[in-house]
Amino acid sequence: MHRYELFADYFQFYLQDEATDGDLSDAWTDEAVARMLAVGDGAVGVGTARNMDVPVTVELLDAEPALDLADWDHATECSLQVRGDKLVIAGCTDYLPDAARIPIAPGSYRVRVYYGGLDTLSEDGLEGDDRYHLRLWPAAPIAPQVLKQRAP
Repeated sequence: MHRYELFADYFQFYLQDEATDGDLSDAWTDEAVARMLAVGDGAVGVGTARNMDVPVTVELLDAEPALDLADWDHATECSLQVRGDKLVIAGCTDYLPDAARIPIAPGSYRVRVYYGGLDTLSEDGLEGDDRYHLRLWPAAPIAPQVLKQRAP
């Protein structure tokens, strides 16, 4: 498992194929904001509850894991096409050459994003115990979907 503290500037961070430009500027539609997930060519943008440093974990798996939503406030799933051999994980304003890299085989992957602690933010929104867990495994492409909707 890979563990990170990412600066979620603009309430988001990216997971992207190193071989793509990761441009998600047109992907953050109203629908994407509501599901807290934007998807573009070779890139996934994960929405966050805070625009501060947030804990993120990433797991690369060989097969689809069991769907366990009990401990999470929100969950989404999408596809990510990887052409290169590394994923970049970074805040959207991070300097990408310095961002963390995760070795990966090229191919089509499913990305399941779990969001926890979304209701733990301080009144000013700067502190909280929100956390984000990503699981990836080889799978055929799908349209982005919400598996568990965050309570309003």
